[in-house]
Amino acid sequence: MRQSLTPYLRSSGDRPADLAGARRAADERAANTMPSATIALSAELTARLQGLTPGQRIKITQTVRVGMKTWPAVATGAFRGLDYLATGLATDRVPEDDIVVIALHFTKDNGELSSVTMDEHTQVEVVS
Repeated sequence: MRQSLTPYLRSSGDRPADLAGARRAADERAANTMPSATIALSAELTARLQGLTPGQRIKITQTVRVGMKTWPAVATGAFRGLDYLATGLATDRVPEDDIVVIALHFTKDNGELSSVTMDEHTQVEVVS
């Protein structure tokens, strides 16, 4: 039996009905944003990401925070694709509890294949 801090309703068998997640996904689709388990990207960023084509040069800026200090981490390269990354936890959980985040894949100028996961502070710019 699954034990959790958050209650859920049983739907079929042992699968929980994720009512809050279904509402969140519907709200995000309605707001023209990309769904994610942790955040909803803004409509502006969603439009920019969906308009990218493979090979297009981009600049990605994320805010790194350690303790009370923050600083920008900047990477540039050629856009390869946009994907969802399903992460798992090292506990016995049902598949519906996996965390799904948006992953942006790109190739750095030195040829390194790289990916970043998006959060609400990530900025993506098209550069020429």
